[in-house]
Amino acid sequence: MGVDFGTLSGRAVVVRVADGAELGSAVHDYRHGVVDRELPGTGAPLPPDWALQVPSDYIDVLRAAVPEALARAGVDAASVVGIATDFTACTMVPVRADGTPLCELPGFADRPHAYVKLWKHHAAQPHADRINALAAERGEPWLARYGGLISSEWEFAKGLQLFEEDPEVYAAMDRWVEAADWIVWRLCGTYVRNACTAGYKGIRQDGAYPSRDFLEALNPGFADFVADKLDQPIGELGARAGGLSAEAAAWTGLPEGIAVAVGNVDAHVTAPAARAVEPGQLVAIMGTSTCHVMNSDVLREVPGMCGVVDGGIVPGLWGYEAGQSGVGDIFAWFAETSVPAAYSEEAQRRGLSIHEYLTELAAAQEVGAHGLVALDWHSGNRSVLVDHQLSGVIVGQTLATRPEDTYRALIEATAFGTRTIIETFNRAGVPVNELIMAGGLLKNQLLMQIYADVTGLPLSTITSEQGPALGSAIHAAVAAGAYPDIHAASAAMGSAQRDVYVPDPRRVKAYDALYAEYTRLHDYFGRARDGGNDVLHRLHRIRTEAVQA
Repeated sequence: MGVDFGTLSGRAVVVRVADGAELGSAVHDYRHGVVDRELPGTGAPLPPDWALQVPSDYIDVLRAAVPEALARAGVDAASVVGIATDFTACTMVPVRADGTPLCELPGFADRPHAYVKLWKHHAAQPHADRINALAAERGEPWLARYGGLISSEWEFAKGLQLFEEDPEVYAAMDRWVEAADWIVWRLCGTYVRNACTAGYKGIRQDGAYPSRDFLEALNPGFADFVADKLDQPIGELGARAGGLSAEAAAWTGLPEGIAVAVGNVDAHVTAPAARAVEPGQLVAIMGTSTCHVMNSDVLREVPGMCGVVDGGIVPGLWGYEAGQSGVGDIFAWFAETSVPAAYSEEAQRRGLSIHEYLTELAAAQEVGAHGLVALDWHSGNRSVLVDHQLSGVIVGQTLATRPEDTYRALIEATAFGTRTIIETFNRAGVPVNELIMAGGLLKNQLLMQIYADVTGLPLSTITSEQGPALGSAIHAAVAAGAYPDIHAASAAMGSAQRDVYVPDPRRVKAYDALYAEYTRLHDYFGRARDGGNDVLHRLHRIRTEAVQA
């Protein structure tokens, strides 16, 4: 059984150990979704750039989606040998010593910092900036492992924000826990940190976190953050964290005592599902955001990467991560806010979704016919600039610009962002040999072809519609002892189709010209320190001050 906890819902899939066949699946939407405007129950407004969640929504997935997936599979629950989970990251849960989230305790329901901080909570950017500046000033050796910058999305920035903005909640918190580890804790009663999030999101390198001396220099009261709130034994990916507890067995309908695998991240766990566990195979997991993960047998410093971690994807190799904070979210925002009623009515008349209709219109265009270039920073930039206060830009609009023009330009912008990441890897000596696509956006064939044409690489695709959940099931099989390691389990249970989308030489040449313009805009608006324009940061400050006034 694999369970994938995403941004808006959780998905469970029952998988046959012998060959990875998916026998049944189910999805359960989070009742509270993303809490980014007001706290549930109290209605208290949240400041800009906040993104919270309610942890009971995750338990509801175990209660609802797991039994439903079992029922749809038509298999006896007694035949399930293991369960593994994956989570968005960095998603943090402040808890008491027994794992109880603070927001569930009396007196904390009206405290925003008592809730789960979702991965796309970007309000800790000033704290990330201070961490980066101090690390650079002191020459901290771990900084280069993260491309020279750590993100506002990560454990330390969010933890520092919590400490400085609500010391009472910080004092009440016994453990600052990745949701990936918290859900495993709830399943088996054992709290073990997974090597993936500890390395990528917790700045753990060569067996150590940032030093007490460094944390004290950030804020004297923050000196013991690692020792008091964060540190915990590390579990290797694919290892058994414990046996399913009686309580969790009652929730899920699974047998008590079966293997519960060490937690993992939704993107990284997808690589084995796509049979991408060898060096040079870059997997792009595309959904609301895109995460790029790749194994390598060499350690290099790659500018603007989310990190390189020993055993971060599979034991024995260096795992690299990069990403784009907004992809599907950008397309959804545009379709929800910027499409005239006539388009929606025509799509409905023809039995199409608005995305399908816009895609059809955009597909009829020649490359460059819309006259636009966009920057894909509507949710900030994760790689290679690592700056979540950047915002989206669209250049070239006229009174003749149509919705499908802008829609296509936004698709192209996300492809340009991926090409930027690939080229950065290549320049750093970590060659990308293959691009494998996974995630919910695979169904958009225009988008896939644009990515092939923009990157100049043939695209392979994962065959599963539930890549992370399948990847988790693969880890469950390893934890249960059905396979000796992730490589063997991936070979038997994973699946991908090679070279499904092939670059068209004519379009590749046309996109090279547009990409050159994207790169100029990218550096002009994103690299103010190198002679660019800092207008996006100034606009962010103006907006924040106006909202808080």
